[in-house]
Amino acid sequence: MPKGYWVGLTTITDPEAYEAYRAANGAAFAKYGGRFLVRGGPQEVVEGQTHARTVVLEFPSLQAARDCYASAEYREAMAMREGASVIDLVIVEGVAEG
Repeated sequence: MPKGYWVGLTTITDPEAYEAYRAANGAAFAKYGGRFLVRGGPQEVVEGQTHARTVVLEFPSLQAARDCYASAEYREAMAMREGASVIDLVIVEGVAEG
């Protein structure tokens, strides 16, 4: 079964409030098996435009990625992010192994 991924492109506008979101989102990620592959490290834009920060989370399946986003735990954390950042987020299915 292919894994599911969140790819988030973010510009943080209120670092203090965004830190509260980061502290709160871990409960949802742990519940749904999410793990960070990329978490805002240095990046080089070689084509097009992006935000200042890129995040990639891997989930055991596309459904787990969707369920995490829709969960009460993540919605609670997401409310802390409102007004603290501008984000483009996609949920995408990975390539089937094998």
